[in-house]
Amino acid sequence: TRVQLVLLALQNTKLVCVARKMAALKRFVPMFDRILVERLAPETKTKGGILIPEKAQSKAHEGVVRCAGPGAMKEDGSFAPIGVKAGDKVLLPEYGGTKVVLDNEDYFLYREGDLLGKFTSS
Repeated sequence: TRVQLVLLALQNTKLVCVARKMAALKRFVPMFDRILVERLAPETKTKGGILIPEKAQSKAHEGVVRCAGPGAMKEDGSFAPIGVKAGDKVLLPEYGGTKVVLDNEDYFLYREGDLLGKFTSS
């Protein structure tokens, strides 16, 4: 039916967008202990369902790690592993980070030591 065709077209569009986003990220590799993070959108509703005006919305302090460098270099030339990996949800500082635009998407580069914490699923 017509509705199914529209839904199929929307799914294909989403898949193309995801594929393009992943292609942009594959071209970018952070150096040393730097981590590329995509900030999560701020909350627009309260738990009770009340809409929050844009001016009252706070800056998002959470993000998702999209890719990470090999780690900080030790004195012996080896790399210290990074404590986060792609897909981890992290707590970000209020200020800081270097803005990077890849295929019209905003990302931020942080050093591993700048991240405040990592959220776990348990």
